[in-house]
Amino acid sequence: MSITAGLDVGTQSTKLVCYDSDARRVVAKAAATYVLVSRDDGSREQEASWFVDAVRGCFSQIPADIRSKIRAIGVSGQQHGFVPLDKDGNVLAPVKLWCDTSTAKECAQLTERLGGSDAVFELIGNQILPGYTAGKVVAMKNRNPERYARIAHILLPHDYVNYYLTGRYVMEAGDASGTAFFDIRTRTWSRPVLEAIDPDADWSSLLPDIVPSSSVVGTLTAKAARDLGLDRSVVVSAGGGDNMMGAIGTGCVTSGRMTVSMGTSGTLFGYSDMPIADPSGRLAGFCSSTGGWLPLLCTMNCTVATEEVRKLFDMDVVALDALAADEPIGARGVTMLPYFNGERSPNYPNGKAVLAGFMLDTMTKGTIARAALESAVYSLRYGLDSFVGLGFTPTAIVLTGGGANSPIWRQMVSDVFDLPVTIPVIGESAAFGAAIQALWASGSEGDDLSVIAYDHIRMDEQKACMPREGVSAAYKESYRRFLRYSDVLSPIFS
Repeated sequence: MSITAGLDVGTQSTKLVCYDSDARRVVAKAAATYVLVSRDDGSREQEASWFVDAVRGCFSQIPADIRSKIRAIGVSGQQHGFVPLDKDGNVLAPVKLWCDTSTAKECAQLTERLGGSDAVFELIGNQILPGYTAGKVVAMKNRNPERYARIAHILLPHDYVNYYLTGRYVMEAGDASGTAFFDIRTRTWSRPVLEAIDPDADWSSLLPDIVPSSSVVGTLTAKAARDLGLDRSVVVSAGGGDNMMGAIGTGCVTSGRMTVSMGTSGTLFGYSDMPIADPSGRLAGFCSSTGGWLPLLCTMNCTVATEEVRKLFDMDVVALDALAADEPIGARGVTMLPYFNGERSPNYPNGKAVLAGFMLDTMTKGTIARAALESAVYSLRYGLDSFVGLGFTPTAIVLTGGGANSPIWRQMVSDVFDLPVTIPVIGESAAFGAAIQALWASGSEGDDLSVIAYDHIRMDEQKACMPREGVSAAYKESYRRFLRYSDVLSPIFS
């Protein structure tokens, strides 16, 4: 038995899967949670030490006989987080996370300094948006110059865990492309953006080397090996951002493959052999962690819509799904705009949730339940339209996240997207993807990742869905009505 471990350092917890590549099965899992510190100014922060504590906690839950057989580790991490270190590797400040919006002012100033959004797009193939790392660096420079002056290394969360494991400061292109100071086309740091952040900084020493996604970063340090109960010979792969590792874990490594994650928020990403960039900023033009590109779109609201309705009606998920299933497509004219948290796609920072279209006989729990389920899928379909408009041609959908557990939602996604939908057997796609990437980097399975993914990633045939003839057309009118409501209210939401 040879085991590869995959870690996913997320926003709410760190998860670990131990995968037996010979038997093609996960032999152990573990998780460790932590909190998210939120403030009214939009700050969303965590301590880097919590990530390391969680990694230790996860491995402590794994039986010693399994730990003794671990040969490689891959690390997935939440993207965009800013981890500043001093010259001795000590963390200088709480980690500002991907969901931190407190640096919007700095992002706008940096964009203006570079000549506007069109100029920024030409430089990096993305926009400088709140949540990305660039604004966080500027914010520390402006707000805490003494602390900023002590920075010797800038890392992202998964890089910091790699540093703990191996003692090396490195990054790979997938995660780096979410910093907003990385050119996704050339896979290099953007000197103009960096000089706009700080013309006097020695960026060649502050930023880590970009290593190939297929590379081994190193082996465990003596301390990490002792902490985790592992052999020092265990190799650590380059790892990557959670979306990049999720793409690997769902087999989204060949052209046309698209993964849709239905969690509190919704995420769509698809593999491309060529850069796909969006001047408007709707799609993030990221690199993949497999040598290609991974255009990505995130909606701020997905299962939050059904969760709020479920709580309002005091129902469990199964009961709400059954209630919605009894209603016709289009919820008899009732439409929900699920912008409970504002919205990123479309760009409605002041968006609010809306229920519209009631008549005397349609203001029922059933129509509201149906409208809530449909609204989440329509928001994702809006994202798909953005992909298609930029030249991406999807061929199939892999569905993950909590929404993938709902039979009505699985079929709805297939019908609304008019594409086949499959569900992976292993649900922890980011952690599993990190394990598969480590398997790839170790060289034990060859150098063709698409072949490795095909060999190891299994889909649940019982949960697969195909678009139904005639049904997809029926959804189109309801989807058009959703878009009309959204467009009409855009002056209020924008």
